[in-house]
Amino acid sequence: MKKELLDLTRELQEKFQSVQSNLDLDNKRQELKSFQSKMEESDFWDDPNKAQKVSQKAAHLEEFIKNWEGIESSLKDFPELIEMANDQELNDLSKEVVLLNTKFVQGETTLLLSGPYDQGNVILTLHVGNGGQDAEDFTQILERMYLRFAENKGWKTQILDESPSDSGLKSATIEISGPMAYGMMKSEHGVHRLIRLSPFNAKNLRQTSFARVEILPEVEDDTELDIAETDLRIDVFRASGCGGQSVNTTDSAVRITYLPLDIVVTCQNEKSQLQNKQSAMKVLKSRLLQLKLEQQAEKLEELRGELMENSFGSQIRTYTLQPYKLVKDHRTNTEHNNPDKVFDGEIEVFIESFLRKKR
Repeated sequence: MKKELLDLTRELQEKFQSVQSNLDLDNKRQELKSFQSKMEESDFWDDPNKAQKVSQKAAHLEEFIKNWEGIESSLKDFPELIEMANDQELNDLSKEVVLLNTKFVQGETTLLLSGPYDQGNVILTLHVGNGGQDAEDFTQILERMYLRFAENKGWKTQILDESPSDSGLKSATIEISGPMAYGMMKSEHGVHRLIRLSPFNAKNLRQTSFARVEILPEVEDDTELDIAETDLRIDVFRASGCGGQSVNTTDSAVRITYLPLDIVVTCQNEKSQLQNKQSAMKVLKSRLLQLKLEQQAEKLEELRGELMENSFGSQIRTYTLQPYKLVKDHRTNTEHNNPDKVFDGEIEVFIESFLRKKR
């Protein structure tokens, strides 16, 4: 066991040396000091939104530095500890080396997120596809999967708009806030397919259904996007679904149409019309930013992949529950043999393999 642990430790040391220059820890420490100095200024919280963003960036930077400093320190100490350890200590060190390897792999994934919006928040939209009631149920299953994934990451979520049906969801728009949220979740953009025995079919036949996931980078307030008021049509209407006292009794829901491109955005989950309008404008700006980035990209798939038809033949991932259980990502051939765990938010294996392939 001693030789195996030493070999694994040396392998990790070599991997660390290969990524060390990309870590740029010295500059990141200086950047963190700059953020901390700003946070100590007396007028720092005069602009709460800006202050919160600086605080989040500082916290993310501090976590990044602490994580890699811990890995570096452990890699220096482990060889000597392993050489001196007895059998019981070797068992304990074996567990620590395995945890260190996992920590390194997760940290290495964050280094793949170097895009201009990878560190920011994300707006996720779900659209029902072909498959009738099964597709509506599948769309709701995906919504829960992403909410659970965000919860496991410690990210905040806010449902901006939801269009429910008797069987599940027709569509939903969710704002997900957390470090590297967009970078991590951009791999989810595309058509998803479910194969199972239909709970909505009297004969319990096997059914294939589809749902489309759209991933947008959330727009910062200082992003240059000129939207003329004359290009907008804003409609208000009564919100549907359950909610607070005022949600279903006033015209609080907002629909914004960007006339030049006929882009329609709806928000109805806030209690006030003003809040819904602000949220809808945030989604609209993200959509326009996405189009702008696509125009600048050499290939459309560099940003989010082609916008495919929400039906058979265009899926990026298949969730098979019958006649066997398997989740397969068709872009990377990554597989997971426990769909229940995947639907409970365990999707990081697909995200990591996607990012590594893009790299």
